[in-house]
Amino acid sequence: MGAEAYRGFCLENIAAHYDVVLITSVEPTWERAFITDWEVADPTDQAALSAAGRALAGRHQLAGIMTWTEWYLVPVARLTRQLGLPATPPEVMQGCRNKATARSLFARHGVPSAASAQVRTIEEAAQAAGRIGYPVVLKPAAHAASVGVIRVNTPGELPSAYAIAAQTAGRGVESREVLVEEYLDGAEVSVECATYQGHTTVVAVTRKTVGMEPYFEELAHCVDAADLLLATVTPIAEAAIAALGITEGISHVEMRLVDGRLRLIEVNARLAGDLIGHLVHLATGVDLARAAADIASGHTPDLTPTRRQAAAIRFIYPAYSGTLTARRLTEQTGGLERVRFQRQAGDQLVLPQDGGDLFTARIGYLITTGPTAAVAKARAQEAYRNLDIQVAAAHTDPAGEDLAA
Repeated sequence: MGAEAYRGFCLENIAAHYDVVLITSVEPTWERAFITDWEVADPTDQAALSAAGRALAGRHQLAGIMTWTEWYLVPVARLTRQLGLPATPPEVMQGCRNKATARSLFARHGVPSAASAQVRTIEEAAQAAGRIGYPVVLKPAAHAASVGVIRVNTPGELPSAYAIAAQTAGRGVESREVLVEEYLDGAEVSVECATYQGHTTVVAVTRKTVGMEPYFEELAHCVDAADLLLATVTPIAEAAIAALGITEGISHVEMRLVDGRLRLIEVNARLAGDLIGHLVHLATGVDLARAAADIASGHTPDLTPTRRQAAAIRFIYPAYSGTLTARRLTEQTGGLERVRFQRQAGDQLVLPQDGGDLFTARIGYLITTGPTAAVAKARAQEAYRNLDIQVAAAHTDPAGEDLAA
């Protein structure tokens, strides 16, 4: 359900223009409506991925290969090179996947970024935090979705925070180290870009609502085709992509506005998650999923805006860990594009402070549209108030509590 809820639009949009063959780690289910053939293989296992790719190439004339999954970027780039298809080189993708490498490239090319140090032990982390100055941010050098990313305000908080970041980093492939970074205190945005034959086009700006401190969970996003920040972010996004050496593909560039100046957080060399690509399509008419397929196939992507409105997404979380007992929308509201629940009644929702993580604790999301960002966000808030979400905590009555009130 998670893959369909968050990436189903990508496969559907691409299949409307291309015959799609799929390499997947499990037998396809909902994907079968959009694909003509498939191979089952672990995309993180290079040998298995290459064998699956050669099998599909033997049955079909492949025009290109792409992925929207962070952990598959390097293996897929290697497969693409093996089959002689257009793509950003795997060495570049390795740099994109390793945030320490990316930081050094940003510094070398003068892209405004955060002070950062790569560490291997809690002692090294303490020394780095002392040099940078509290508060600092700890993050795995090679992960995604803000998992294992945590703010540390004082030296006393460092040991427990380092344990969280190091545990996540230990599951990495490109790097298992932890970064200690300067905390950039300001509004967060992402910039959705398309690069074809070395030329980058900035398509949209995503305004983010981040919360659940000390973590950096993205609670909501909004894309406005008329966002005035578009011109300001463009040169920094272009410079960051060029510094990494990305020549082909879609990029999701994260920044923060600190004291009126933009500072780079990181570049993800793929379609953004959390349905941001769908928001961009709703707001501007530009289909980033199709653009990704076009670029992978060596075709010039159509990045011409055809709409001028706004779209917003709000994610649904429990106030505390417990058992989900009910989730429903009690009333339809204007501008509501969709409501999706990814958790069912009876599911356990465990927040990070109780040993879980924010993505698996997420109950679902809702999407709204409007002529402006203010209207789209107001409609999202109205729809959120019309949710009946109940969670029974271990210490409460099983009837639970209405968390959307």
